Amino acid sequence: MSLSVFAAFWAVSFLFVLTPGADWAYAISAGLVGRVVIPAVVGLLIGHLFATLIVAAGVGTLIAGNPLMLSLLTIGGSLYLLWLGFNLLVHPPTPHAANTQVSQSRARWILKGVCVSGLNPKVFLLFLALLPPFTDPTAAWPVWLQIVALGLLHAFSCAVVYLLVGFGSRSVLQTRPVAARFVGRLSGATMILIAVFLLIAQIHN
Repeated sequence: MSLSVFAAFWAVSFLFVLTPGADWAYAISAGLVGRVVIPAVVGLLIGHLFATLIVAAGVGTLIAGNPLMLSLLTIGGSLYLLWLGFNLLVHPPTPHAANTQVSQSRARWILKGVCVSGLNPKVFLLFLALLPPFTDPTAAWPVWLQIVALGLLHAFSCAVVYLLVGFGSRSVLQTRPVAARFVGRLSGATMILIAVFLLIAQIHN
């Protein structure tokens, strides 16, 4: 895999990480407690890596010897990006901190983080749509290893953003909901542009 592929994937992946959702809400709730941000984010990352391994094991074998499957996944992923982008433009999400009582146990926060991201079906749908189009069945690396590498890059982006969200939630996101809505709309518009680009490229192939 070339550095340009990694860079292109990172740009798309980072937009998804910047979009407020269940992971953001969980990081914010940990930020309000203060001392459990790192365990909470570690749990979220474990869940994402778990989803990556499942996609690598199931999808990699299918598309390694079937270029048509890769084309179909690319089209499906583009349509999914298009649908998600339009929804973000129309209904930009704004994270809200939960006012429920939380436990101080670091192990419990890790486990809850794993459940928030690892058991979220939207995470698997996202990875199924996002990871395979950036793989190359003809590359020296096997497809499953390419997916794992991309998943690790995505996890790195998640770690950076979720830590910032968690530690900055009290002073930034809670007091600036307009900024969160702006990020959502900007991500939605960019996702639409990326989806259109992928569809046009697929038509010309």
